[in-house]
Amino acid sequence: MKKVVLFILFVSFSILINASYILIPMDESKQKNHLKAYGIAYWVLQNEIEIEWLLNYRGGSFLIPQHKEIEEECVIRGVSYELIADVQATQIKQKIADPEVNQEIVKLQKVPKIAVYTPKGKQPWDDAVTMVLAYAEIPYDELYDTEVIQGKLPEYDWLHLHHEDFTGQYGKFYRSYKNAAWYQKRQRETEARAKALGFEKVSQLKLGVAKKIQEFTVGGGFLFTMCSGTDSYDIALAAQGTDICDHMYDGDPQDPSAQKKLDYSQTLAFKDFKLVTNPLEYEFSDIDATKDHRVPEEQDKFTLFEFSAKWDVVPTILCQNHTNVIDGFMGQTTDFRKHTIKSNVLIMGENKALGTARYIHGELGKGQWTFYGGHDPEDYRHFVNDPPTDLNLHPNSPGYRLILNNILFPAAKKKKQKT
Repeated sequence: MKKVVLFILFVSFSILINASYILIPMDESKQKNHLKAYGIAYWVLQNEIEIEWLLNYRGGSFLIPQHKEIEEECVIRGVSYELIADVQATQIKQKIADPEVNQEIVKLQKVPKIAVYTPKGKQPWDDAVTMVLAYAEIPYDELYDTEVIQGKLPEYDWLHLHHEDFTGQYGKFYRSYKNAAWYQKRQRETEARAKALGFEKVSQLKLGVAKKIQEFTVGGGFLFTMCSGTDSYDIALAAQGTDICDHMYDGDPQDPSAQKKLDYSQTLAFKDFKLVTNPLEYEFSDIDATKDHRVPEEQDKFTLFEFSAKWDVVPTILCQNHTNVIDGFMGQTTDFRKHTIKSNVLIMGENKALGTARYIHGELGKGQWTFYGGHDPEDYRHFVNDPPTDLNLHPNSPGYRLILNNILFPAAKKKKQKT
């Protein structure tokens, strides 16, 4: 027995001595902190070290050349890792290369420069993306209307739209919050900013911003947004040149023929949607399926589709997770009714019970975009003035992992889709 123990210790010591790779596992049972693991990957890229993303292997694990500094950083951040020898890494790669195995290797080579379109003064917990970026220790720059109109977007690889209302209706919060100091302050500041930038109305400013974002994406940028940043963005593009705002938002009535004047050819994701023209109703259009969520919270789930890692690399990257069934969460825009989704849009996640799409993706020019419904993956119903979500309590959140997949995506060496 003593000899066996000594042999095991010898083998283990030999592996440590000859280790040439760090494997950061991303499966359910072996990773203590999935979210901070993405931060490690980003930090490694910042240090000009190439990473291999093992798609569908143990939840989408990362393989990195062994460096003591990386081990130390994993320990500091509480990220689980394994030291493996060169022969073990070769065996893993050989297994992944098997045509019968739904796995693939993607090299991460570039440090994505990240921007978040968000108004000044917003707290990080007002938005899931800024919250998880801060938690994962991934740096980002904040910019807003002025910087976008001034042409700053081409300086970035990846852009997230804070839970914005691009229609110029201030989130349609008027009925509930018109007397709130924060609402009145925001309206005054936004109107002043529109005029300073040469726009007569806030809706015209937001359309100008939307077009700049469209140009950014066409030119090769990656656009990601959640909640009302999804449908309100497309509605603004479809309604360009048409007044869909009532008097409390822009001082004059909306165009009674606005619905007929919508141009769906201008949108990224949605078509044939019907506007909600009641200015007091907290809804933009029939794209959003929030009202359909009449099930108990514990039954509200959505499912990720499985894609071929070797043939459909992009959606495989974006869906990497340790589970394909994810707890639902609400937002002003929770998910998308499928009849409003264009035929060329890829649905990556759906609520099977409701028949709605939760997570969608598409291409625009040289760039790509992802729309993800809901507000906060770990707060089922997030209301104004609710306390922030503590991600220390949710280090393995599969809902937040989807956000981080999108953030790392621009780092991947571009690989043409097979046809």
